Amino acid sequence: MSVLFIEYPKCTTCKKAKKWLEDHGVDFADRHIVEDNPTAEELKLWHERSGLPLKRFFNTSGQIYRQNNIKDRLPDMSDEEQYALLATNGMLVKRPLIVADDYVLVGFKEKEYEEKLL
Repeated sequence: MSVLFIEYPKCTTCKKAKKWLEDHGVDFADRHIVEDNPTAEELKLWHERSGLPLKRFFNTSGQIYRQNNIKDRLPDMSDEEQYALLATNGMLVKRPLIVADDYVLVGFKEKEYEEKLL
C-alpha cells in the first residue's frame, strides 16, 4: 500500500515522520506542502475522510495563523470558507499529512502511524 506523505521538508516533525516511514518500509509518495499546496477540494475530501474536527487541519502554532488572528476568525467561518483559507497557503495546514484511500492522519503520532501503516 502506498500513501501520500505531505510535508514541509524543514519541519522537524515532518523529518521525524518521514524517517519513521522509511525505517518501517512504508511506501509513500512525497509532496511539498508549500510548492504544491492542497486545494480546497482536496482539503474537504481529506477532512471528511479523517473524521477529525476541521480545526485540526490548521497549523495553530504557525506564524501566519497567529499573525492573522485566525483563531478568533474561525468560529464565524463556514467549513467552505475554512477550506478556502487553508488552500491559500500550505504553511496554514497542519503537517505532516498521510493520505490513504480510506483514512487521513494529521500530524505525527507514532501510535497512530503504527496502527494504520503497519
